[in-house]
Amino acid sequence: MSNLLNFPEEGVIVADDAFPLRTDILKPFNTRGEFGVKQKIFNYRLSRARRVVENTFGILVSKFRIFEKPIPLSVEKVEQLVKTTCALHNWLRKTTKHYVTQQSLETEDWNTGSTIPGDWRQVSSLAISDSPPTTARHHSENARRVRNAYAEKFVTTCTVPWQWNMI
Repeated sequence: MSNLLNFPEEGVIVADDAFPLRTDILKPFNTRGEFGVKQKIFNYRLSRARRVVENTFGILVSKFRIFEKPIPLSVEKVEQLVKTTCALHNWLRKTTKHYVTQQSLETEDWNTGSTIPGDWRQVSSLAISDSPPTTARHHSENARRVRNAYAEKFVTTCTVPWQWNMI
């Protein structure tokens, strides 16, 4: 809330329904309320962005076990550790043939729209719990406006034409 991480002013965090809607946190539209094509496209695109993030962290944790539990280092050292493991990961991807396989990544079956779990999901410490949705329903009008602006972008200037057939 006090921006200790120096988050960019216009930046947003991609989240799921367990988080509150805020101006800096995007979460899906609730399917029980107003839910049209724009909301459906927004939820789909947000879900795909979350999958990229989950794949990234999942692969890093499955390859570098230090990320399986809290790291007993200062924030500065953790930042160096993350950058170092990312650099090592990138180097290994370029120099090692089977470091990350297609099965490592979570993908989507384009015919059914279902998600095919990546191998990294088998790491027991990575089991993502089914947290109940947040009970915080009193989000601000500004937070709603930010999400609606992204939803509008996804069906206009940032649209991906082939996705229209998927909806």
